[in-house]
Amino acid sequence: MHIADVTMFHAPASGGVRTYLQAKHRVFSHYPDLRTSLLVPGAERDSLGDLHTLPALHLPLGQGYRFPLRAAPWRDALLRLHPDIIEAGDPYVTAWAALEAGQRLGVPVVGFYHSDLPRLMGDRFGGYVRQRLIRYVTKLYRQFDSVLAPCQAMANRLQDWGVDNVRVQPLGVDLNLFNPQQRDPAFRQAMGLPSDKKLLIFVGRNSREKNIDVLLSTIRQLGSDYHLLLMGPGMPHQVPTNVTVVDRCCGAHEVATALASSDALLHAGTRETFGLIAQEAMACGTPVIGARAGALAENVPLGAGILCCPLDPSAMAEACTALFSNDVAASGHYARRYVERHFNWDSVMHALLAHYGTLRDDSLPYALPQHR
Repeated sequence: MHIADVTMFHAPASGGVRTYLQAKHRVFSHYPDLRTSLLVPGAERDSLGDLHTLPALHLPLGQGYRFPLRAAPWRDALLRLHPDIIEAGDPYVTAWAALEAGQRLGVPVVGFYHSDLPRLMGDRFGGYVRQRLIRYVTKLYRQFDSVLAPCQAMANRLQDWGVDNVRVQPLGVDLNLFNPQQRDPAFRQAMGLPSDKKLLIFVGRNSREKNIDVLLSTIRQLGSDYHLLLMGPGMPHQVPTNVTVVDRCCGAHEVATALASSDALLHAGTRETFGLIAQEAMACGTPVIGARAGALAENVPLGAGILCCPLDPSAMAEACTALFSNDVAASGHYARRYVERHFNWDSVMHALLAHYGTLRDDSLPYALPQHR
């Protein structure tokens, strides 16, 4: 089976989508009867192994993203790849190209709804824009043979809009990379923090829906016994004295060390469709203090952290105090076990592959590889 992924969500700051695509290629490469191709925007037309790029407009304030303007080149590139199944990872030009290519090739086309476009844009531009985008998203995703949503709340929303054939497809975590053994005592020393200081961390880009201002208000209320580390592009620099900022895209190994070396993840996001950084923190044995909203409400179970009222710094500060008044280490151990059971990339991808098989009416299931 040849699987082709196409998306504009492929940039250094693209977070979960890029991680998902990399994991898909890594896991599926162990199956001898599978081939993967990835078609994404770039500065020029190029091909390197299974990665193919087409030129697209660079977005000046888009943190490395490029936006395709015409569907035809993307459709034609997919036709040349001639896959057995196509997965579109964004709701823009490449999605329409995928649908047209799939129709011409006579192959199934899957739409993965990674980002809740109507809510994100509606927060910025109001209810009229939200309703227009709901109609647009509904029209687009009704045309896919199958629609994937990363959490149940997002699947329910799509179904409420009238999109059928929706399946919850969670993301996963690299359990070898994100694990408690990444903890490094020198990490705190390099920050100049004493060992008894409670270190909180958030990793991600500074976009509106991440509510970094709530994190800053929370750490002000918590005071000098706590320290907050913000890692990611676009982070503010005017911050309280008990905040350290790393204003850049950080590599996965650096993130894993930072998560494992911190005491808790602090996450105020209310528009998460999966919340991958929360799962990566939990895999590192680091409990989560987060907003009770979006995918965090589904994927951070009782015992692996504490969820609080969204957009409420006082409630978040109280949650921090409550977490550290109990056995933080026990919460971290439970968090790790939970991710091992539910978000192992091998299991996640095997389930996805089985779903692909149903779309293609494959009579023989793909078995998990026995040797790695």
